[in-house]
Amino acid sequence: MNKLEEARKNINAIDKKMARLFEQRMAEVEKVSEYKIEHGLPILDRGRENEVIIKNSALVSDEKIRAYYVNFLQSNMNISRKYQEMLQSGLTVAYSGVEGAFANIAAKSIFPNAKQVSYPDFRFAYDSVVNGECDCAVLPIENSYAGEVSQVIDIMFQGTLFINGIYDLEVRHNLLGLPGAKISDIRTVVSHPQAIEQCSNYIRKMGFDAVRAANTAVAAQKVAVGGDKSIAAIASTETAKLYGLEVLEHKINESSTNTTRFAVFSRVESSVSAGEQDRQFVLVFTVRNEAGALAEAINIIGRFGFNMRTLRSRPMKELLWQYYFYVEADGNIGSAAGKLMIKELGKYCDHLRVVGNFPHETKI
Repeated sequence: MNKLEEARKNINAIDKKMARLFEQRMAEVEKVSEYKIEHGLPILDRGRENEVIIKNSALVSDEKIRAYYVNFLQSNMNISRKYQEMLQSGLTVAYSGVEGAFANIAAKSIFPNAKQVSYPDFRFAYDSVVNGECDCAVLPIENSYAGEVSQVIDIMFQGTLFINGIYDLEVRHNLLGLPGAKISDIRTVVSHPQAIEQCSNYIRKMGFDAVRAANTAVAAQKVAVGGDKSIAAIASTETAKLYGLEVLEHKINESSTNTTRFAVFSRVESSVSAGEQDRQFVLVFTVRNEAGALAEAINIIGRFGFNMRTLRSRPMKELLWQYYFYVEADGNIGSAAGKLMIKELGKYCDHLRVVGNFPHETKI
């Protein structure tokens, strides 16, 4: 047997072992997919993939082939994602609004292979996950220009679902008209109240009348169906394509950094190891009616090394002049320090709930 024949024989033997290992690996990928479906997590986790590449490429001692091993790892990950996409084709994701609304755009960006299910409002979308109609819900919690989405925050406080991720979607509002319409034809614009507010300077400058709609996609629908060239919608370019409208002017919103944060809600809390870093959490609580109780609660969070990014008070609808508090903070609340912090907070809080413990938010 010459060197070529011997090398081919060895490669065949190695490939046979790799085939068995490939089957084992894909079986574990299936378990990962099941976990992500149950917890409402997206397929792509770029941070995890980068971590694996850095860690595993260091296992190859030969520098000449290390770069090729990185390519090998990336190929494996691409195959794994494709398999997960096939497995997750049955995932159902709830959102509020109609097709083309920003919530729908966000849901498609996070779960591109899932079935998107439209609901008339935030409560219906949230409850669809609670009662098992959908696997998860994608709902807005804050806009960089208009502030918090108070209805979703209140539902979060009252409800039982967990946040397993927060994602940032840049919002670009555009003026959409009927085919053939010109800006000079427009007299009235239709859109969601927040979109109208975010484009208020443009609307005022152009002298348009503003009419409210349930959301931006509904506004586009009304313009498309109405057939009146003097009426335009304020919505996304995706919505224009969906309803056969033309973009008369791009990016008319006042802020160039207009971003909406969307949270993914599911029935099961994502499990986190105590040592995981680069995480954040959401906490809701009420404090006892005692002098200094709120100050003590805030001090406890800081004392255990957690940096509060957000602290808000919200009125409790059923109790006059009573409030609950919403906190977002950096850190892993599943760590030893986090568990001790929760125990300490219990001394001053009547109601205390960790809504989510998840990786830092990402742009979509």
